[in-house]
Amino acid sequence: MARTANEHLLDARQMARFCSDGLIVLEDLVPRELNEAVYQDELNVEPQGYEFWNSSEAIRSVFDLPQVRGVIESLVGRNYVYDHSYLHTVKPNNSKSQNWHVDSGIMNPNPHNFDIQAFYFAHDTPVEMGPTLVLPGSHLRRASYWSISRYKNIEGQRHLAAKAGTIAFMHQDIWHCAQPNKTDRTRYVFKIRLDAVEQQRNLFNTDGFDDPEVIEILKTQYPWYGSDGQKETYQRLAFWRFLVGNDFILKKR
Repeated sequence: MARTANEHLLDARQMARFCSDGLIVLEDLVPRELNEAVYQDELNVEPQGYEFWNSSEAIRSVFDLPQVRGVIESLVGRNYVYDHSYLHTVKPNNSKSQNWHVDSGIMNPNPHNFDIQAFYFAHDTPVEMGPTLVLPGSHLRRASYWSISRYKNIEGQRHLAAKAGTIAFMHQDIWHCAQPNKTDRTRYVFKIRLDAVEQQRNLFNTDGFDDPEVIEILKTQYPWYGSDGQKETYQRLAFWRFLVGNDFILKKR
């Protein structure tokens, strides 16, 4: 597969945000006409769930867009493996929420190698419709499946409220959970997981990787860290050194 044009790759500031948050949310990636085509398939195409990828030509077209391929390449490279996908739904007037969890059930012995999950919103999804709740910065706090389900609201959590055409690219280990849908419309979100098969170093546009603005992003602190802020920052900087292909930068900062 040919390398994606540099203009579509994540830049150093965007990648630093992914490194710090465990996700990057990009709006207006998908044109309106394609959003509408996917949404119509969500409403009408059967089967859904795991089979939606195969049954909807429109959803496959979304992930073939150059701007979407560029983000994927920046995170997992060109030779990734399709793991699975699923069209998630939350029915109207549903008051139930999901417990906090992570989707990766097996601890990766190398925390710097990661898979991604892309959450694509084909329709506007305001907070009252129950967009996925995520905990920024949790991707380096190792957990397994439902071991974190005892937690409820956590300071710093974020609703992925989104406009149509938004895709959230998330680290496999980020903490997340579905939320209640208080509207009279079904909430849809398409999730696809892609597995990395190559070393994830220097895959993005690394220009300016040690600029002061990038360093400040990497020093971001989240309120739920408590007294573990220094430990979390150290892990994040180690992750950044891996991503930029330099094991020595930033050690003295």
